[in-house]
Amino acid sequence: MIQTLELKIPPPVVALVLAAVMWTVARAVTIAAFPVPFAASVAIAITVIAFGIAISGALAFRRAKTTLDPRKPAMTSVLVTSGIYQVTRNPMYLGLSLLLVALALVTASALAFLGPLVFVLYITRFQIVPEERALLTNFGADYSAYRAKVRRWL
Repeated sequence: MIQTLELKIPPPVVALVLAAVMWTVARAVTIAAFPVPFAASVAIAITVIAFGIAISGALAFRRAKTTLDPRKPAMTSVLVTSGIYQVTRNPMYLGLSLLLVALALVTASALAFLGPLVFVLYITRFQIVPEERALLTNFGADYSAYRAKVRRWL
């Protein structure tokens, strides 16, 4: 049953659903609200960083002419290890998680901060782990060496 969720829901959809839940919960459960000094400014800064990280990852895939479809990691034709991929193996997912952190700040709700945590746990289990299996199959020792050198998130 659990494996049936692997690679099924595109990560941006997962992030959008969680963002909607975070927003709804923050509005409905006001007892968890807390003021965050400079929340908008910090959220904007995090958003800019998040987009920069995610776009850097996507552009690296485009330049390498490999698939951007997260549901089909076996279609990956090139192991991308340069640029942002020297810092994180999953910049697009990192970018999405940072966007959720920015949203949690804006909502000023302690409960909203569960959203980024749920995203990281879900994406790790149902997206990244299956991707890593496919990359190991496709690239063997090269991927193992890369994985030993660069962290999954940061």
